[in-house]
Amino acid sequence: MAVILSLIISIKSVSGTFSIVAMDPETEEWGVAVASRVLDVGYIVPWLKADAGAVATQALANPYYGPWALELLEKGKRADEVLKIILERDTSPEDRQVGIVDKYGISVSFTGKNTISWAGHKNDKYVAVQGNILTGPEVVDTMFKVFKNTKGLPLAERLLLVLEAGESAGGDKRGKQSAALYVVRKRGGYQGAHDRLVELKVVDNPEPVKELRRQYELWQYAFLAPAYLRLAKEEKDNEKVFLERALALLEKALKSDLKNPEVYNNLAWEFALRKMYPEKTLSAAKRAHELAPEDANIMDTLAEAYYAAGMYEKAVYWEKKALEKEPDNEFFKKQLRKFKEALKRIKK
Repeated sequence: MAVILSLIISIKSVSGTFSIVAMDPETEEWGVAVASRVLDVGYIVPWLKADAGAVATQALANPYYGPWALELLEKGKRADEVLKIILERDTSPEDRQVGIVDKYGISVSFTGKNTISWAGHKNDKYVAVQGNILTGPEVVDTMFKVFKNTKGLPLAERLLLVLEAGESAGGDKRGKQSAALYVVRKRGGYQGAHDRLVELKVVDNPEPVKELRRQYELWQYAFLAPAYLRLAKEEKDNEKVFLERALALLEKALKSDLKNPEVYNNLAWEFALRKMYPEKTLSAAKRAHELAPEDANIMDTLAEAYYAAGMYEKAVYWEKKALEKEPDNEFFKKQLRKFKEALKRIKK
């Protein structure tokens, strides 16, 4: 192992980076957000495992720190114990910087004395913020403050706000190139098939954090809101918090000036299927229809939203409009039968 690590040390590609590792105890999510003036920092720095913890390894990054730390965290070791073990395994720990948050919310960071200034870190329960080759300590201080002041938002949103604050405070003093945002949660991934709740990165871009924000603005509505709704249904003990997070995303979309009809359509469909928040669901469906008035699928969603609100006549009307556009659509025909049956029941 010493030979391998010596080879790592000999390849001195210095990377200036600012990152945050954090946990949301309410939703049991762990996340890492990072930005740097290197190509694809998301390929190097973040390491996460649901129900275990998260790690950021940077400066002259030791690629073994992530796997080592996650293996130890998964066994139940605390972050401070893990940090001690991985530093002792390293042949050149003073070249490294690392942040860890474990499943208990314990947070630790380490900044080696050979890292390039400004370099440092700041910690509290549930959060580790660290950076090197920064314009100054104000970068880490600002990031830390923003995280502490954004409680109640989805963890991914908080991490992105922290990155944006770090960049505004000066960031990597060499410039910008890449960024990444990862969040894991047990069964948080697409349809619960995996744990990757949020998985976004910008490999090479003159404004990587801005591009990360652009991607997230779409991702949160297409994947994060449905995940929260599904988790609310699956986990009764956590139902309230997940419903609050999902509703907040719906309300955020309705207050935005987004011109993407699919965003509103997807949100309206997910909420309508669960017959929740009918007024806001209808608002989203109507917004989608306004932006794409000839789209049959959006008409179908509008019909479903009216059905969820108990307005069966309007549901029938809009499903018929969808069928006018696509008369051979079997799903639309099935929907129309469902709405007509509901209307018949209330007229008896």
